[in-house]
Amino acid sequence: MSGQLTTRRDAVDTEASSVGVSSFAKSVNALLERTEYRRCDSGEDMEAVYRLRYKAYRAHGLVIEKHDQLISDKLDEAPNCYRFGIYIDGRLISTVRLHHITKAEPFGPIMAVFDDLLQPRLERGETFINPSQFTADPDWTTTYRALPYLTLRLAVIANAYFKSSNCVCMIRDEHTAFYQRIFGSVQVDTPRPYPPFTVPVMLYDSDCSINLESTLQRFPFFRSTPVEQRMLFAKPGHGELAPLTILPSPKYVREAA
Repeated sequence: MSGQLTTRRDAVDTEASSVGVSSFAKSVNALLERTEYRRCDSGEDMEAVYRLRYKAYRAHGLVIEKHDQLISDKLDEAPNCYRFGIYIDGRLISTVRLHHITKAEPFGPIMAVFDDLLQPRLERGETFINPSQFTADPDWTTTYRALPYLTLRLAVIANAYFKSSNCVCMIRDEHTAFYQRIFGSVQVDTPRPYPPFTVPVMLYDSDCSINLESTLQRFPFFRSTPVEQRMLFAKPGHGELAPLTILPSPKYVREAA
């Protein structure tokens, strides 16, 4: 479920407006210097992500109590799924899951709720990045106020790497302003239920041909190098291992500018 980063996003947006985007960008870049992205495909990394999801959702009353204290579903194993842990100073702080949805691989949580609206668009050749399972450690969200930007940066990079036509999210009502302001997203249709969560979700859609470049201009820390993009999203060849961690590249983008 998108929009589950349990942070004070409105406070972050206010801060960005009051001190100027350039000053805010500097603070985000400083935090990125301490950040690692980790693609979680197996073992302990996956379990840590599933436990963080549960911890965040339970803290906000979005799921019922579970004995195993893990949150996962069959879409975590879809061939077009990318799960990430965001580590700051070596500690897992947040996580996000991305699905690259195409006509050939129409798998993603958003298709379980809004497939009647999106499947015809896939048939016409559109492709989507669908972020979901945005969660952050509730013990750290007030410390790292820019965490939504660090985490959602992965969705921006995915849109650039896959050249997707749209980024589509399922979000709760209290997060709509953030997506409108930062990504130019617009609401499509009315809220719908999304079990097992206890609140309805809305479909918010950002047209990449209109919004991606303007987002990168306004928030340069969303930029990435082709090397970072490949490390994050390229599938390893036969006998190859995926990189364990990926360091964000805005520093190198600035130096090359």
